[in-house]
Amino acid sequence: MEENIQLNAHNKQEYPPMHTTEHILNQTMVRLFGCPRSRNAHIERKKSKCDYELPEALTEAQMAEIERRVNEVIDQHLPVTIEFLPREEAAHVVDLSKLPEDASETLRIVRIGDYDACACIGAHVGNTSEIGHFKILTYDYAEGRLRIRFKLVE
Repeated sequence: MEENIQLNAHNKQEYPPMHTTEHILNQTMVRLFGCPRSRNAHIERKKSKCDYELPEALTEAQMAEIERRVNEVIDQHLPVTIEFLPREEAAHVVDLSKLPEDASETLRIVRIGDYDACACIGAHVGNTSEIGHFKILTYDYAEGRLRIRFKLVE
């Protein structure tokens, strides 16, 4: 008997390469600086931005390291896979703190190789080889918020 999984509706169609890159950037920030995933993101085809809560501004060298590490992950040609887990089980795999209160009982978990796992209902590539390369355009820091603006290049 096939299970009928009911997920929340999704109201936006992301550009899959950019949206997948957001996941990689988020995990890179968590690993490098121990901060939470982006608290605010605006992901578009041409350019995107993510905000991170950090106690101090980053140096140019740290920003260059973020760019290098994101591209290193992309260049590994990692598979992007999807699995469905009950919320209780998903809580052992991913951070559910930003999950909306009305989220469905079954969650869609997106994995990027062994690098990242996140509950997400958006569109993604099937492999990081489909992304291109990550380029930080600008960044600024104010009152505990680092904003990174970026794009993808061939």
